[in-house]
Amino acid sequence: MLPAGGGTLDVPGRPQVVATPGHTPGSVAFHLPAQGVLFTGDALVTQEGIVGRTGPTIVSAAFTHSTEQALASLSALAPLDAGLLLPGHGEPFTGAPDDAVRVARLAGTC
Repeated sequence: MLPAGGGTLDVPGRPQVVATPGHTPGSVAFHLPAQGVLFTGDALVTQEGIVGRTGPTIVSAAFTHSTEQALASLSALAPLDAGLLLPGHGEPFTGAPDDAVRVARLAGTC
């Protein structure tokens, strides 16, 4: 079982668990601060297959439990220190989470 958001996994790299509910109620991201990597999963993707959007965005409302909560959960990713974001769908994003979150919020919902 995963620790609640804010916990750290006892595995190599010691990833921090970041709660990102919205796509699903239990969505999480994994942050490896020492490596500068953030696995965003489906909390923030760079390829939205339903509408064909590329670039940082959230998953289409058709496949998201709560779009409002998904957008709000981006706030948990924005301040993290990482230079490489690895999404659940799409190409890696090179840059700060804050930059990707800003683009995703501008994209809004689909």
